[in-house]
Amino acid sequence: MMKITHAALALLVTAATGCVLVAGNSGSFSAYPTDSQRIEARSEIAGMMDASARAWTRGDLDGFMDSYEPGSGVTYVTPAGVVHGRDAIRARYAPRFARGARQDSLSFENLEVDLLAPDLANVIAYYRLSRGDSTVAHGPTSLVMRRRDGQWRIIHDHSS
Repeated sequence: MMKITHAALALLVTAATGCVLVAGNSGSFSAYPTDSQRIEARSEIAGMMDASARAWTRGDLDGFMDSYEPGSGVTYVTPAGVVHGRDAIRARYAPRFARGARQDSLSFENLEVDLLAPDLANVIAYYRLSRGDSTVAHGPTSLVMRRRDGQWRIIHDHSS
């Protein structure tokens, strides 16, 4: 007669439970985004990026910061180091929005959206800051965005 140890029994129960859960999944949830989710996310993210650029251009720091997720979990990588939290990121941008500061126009080009999950995206684009007809800064930006309550927001920003 074969003797089953507690560890073997636990393994069998775990495996059987997993099989039941997989077999019972009707397909309503998938960790992999569908094509329609990818198209929708790209459109929503492009709209969010455009709104963010318009806020920057009109000197609306609060509107610009709305593109970042609230709280301390958001990060922004700068040449000087990593900035943690939306408030600290806001403080870093504040001098550019101060009364009397030159306000450049912000735009984004060559937007690429890689939907990693239905509510998580890796976004790559090129930003351009313009003053009149001159470009004063440009470069790549890499963003990780999360959708919560139907709104895409930045949770990690690395702009060079």
